[in-house]
Amino acid sequence: MTPSNSWRGLVNAELAPRFALLCLGIWLNAADTLVTVTIMPSIAKEIGGWQYFGWSIAAFLLGSILAGACAGKLSIRFGLRRATALAGVVYAVGCAMGACAPEFLTFVAGRLVQGLGAGAIVSLCYVAINAMFPESLWPRVYGAIAGVWGAATLLGPLCGGLFAQAGFWRGAFWFFVVQAVIFVGAVLVMVPSAPKAPQGGRIPGRQLALLTLGVTLIAAAGVVPGGLTAALCAVFGTLAMAAMMVVNDRSPDRLLPRSASDLATATGLGLAVIFFCEAATVGFSVYGPTFIQVLHGAEPLLSGYVIGGIAAGWTALSFVVAGLKPRHEGRAIRLGAVVIAAGVAWGAVEIVHGGLVGITLSMITLGGGFGICWAFLAKRVIGGAPLEEQPLASAAVPTTQLIGGATGAAAAGALANALGFAQGVTPASGLTHGPWLFAAFVPLALVGLAAAWRLGRD
Repeated sequence: MTPSNSWRGLVNAELAPRFALLCLGIWLNAADTLVTVTIMPSIAKEIGGWQYFGWSIAAFLLGSILAGACAGKLSIRFGLRRATALAGVVYAVGCAMGACAPEFLTFVAGRLVQGLGAGAIVSLCYVAINAMFPESLWPRVYGAIAGVWGAATLLGPLCGGLFAQAGFWRGAFWFFVVQAVIFVGAVLVMVPSAPKAPQGGRIPGRQLALLTLGVTLIAAAGVVPGGLTAALCAVFGTLAMAAMMVVNDRSPDRLLPRSASDLATATGLGLAVIFFCEAATVGFSVYGPTFIQVLHGAEPLLSGYVIGGIAAGWTALSFVVAGLKPRHEGRAIRLGAVVIAAGVAWGAVEIVHGGLVGITLSMITLGGGFGICWAFLAKRVIGGAPLEEQPLASAAVPTTQLIGGATGAAAAGALANALGFAQGVTPASGLTHGPWLFAAFVPLALVGLAAAWRLGRD
């Protein structure tokens, strides 16, 4: 191993500051969810907004999707340096909106802005790897990025929990404002101005508009008056999502590969697994910390780490199966989907009627299912696409995960309000209706399992 492609090459005087900048940019996104879900109960206690709980996660993920789809074009138009600095400013503004929010809808608006900034930062950081590091070091840089996501599993709940237990949840957002300001300053000094982004194609505006409409209508189903109106919102939201897929198939400027809606292809099946499994599980991140704190008397810090078991299980099992031989990949996809479905069902029972140990184990199991199958899902999604669409298929893996998360978070919020949690969770209401909030998403996990079973055929 030569110094030029070893870890030592990343920490020399020239590249070490760039490497630290890149890690900071990824951290701003990676830590966000675990920090926010840890402090969400504290936020709702102070400024209300239990009925909009799911919106905070859905808005952030939706913003990330919109920004991720536009980031490359921003880099071409403004140059990599200015585009990345602008993304950092947007992120800082979103964090400040959250920190200053007098009520929950302002907080949700801040989360949307924060998601726009975070999604653009991550996308542009990947662009910056090509511009800031020699090709021989790219594998090391990508490995370090995975390490940042792993570190966020440990440090995210710690950060959120310490601020929540100190009674100063707003401080968590100010903390990230400071980090974003440092990031912007470093970008202006270190990032080259050249675009370094691929030309061609337009932003898939119609698909993004339909996606935004669909997620918004599904989320609105939980807050509009009247059962008929709520049902219509849910139906039309689902139709908008379906229309997005139809438009995507016919548009020359696609958000997802053309075969994304074709379940006769490996690409379509793999993306279906990702969408349905993510939608089935995100409810634990949205409402899990609240139930753990209310029903089990846990402090915010502990509740954050319990839900962080999902990320921990994912990371650990992904390393376990990393060396699996190709002939076993189909079995890994099937096994992973089975474990995910079992984790959702187990978690739905444990989070209400079990104990902290059982909840933690169920979350680790749930995340472990993703870890078992994720790399092989991505491989088949990309490999099943035509050669000219494989770059788009590669980008579709995280995009579909975000779409599933945003849809699932919106649906979880709507269902929680229908079950009587619009004014908060009490021990009585949690014990009575809590299992249904999480178990209602088991069918989605089973749909994902059915798609995985078909995809896993060798």
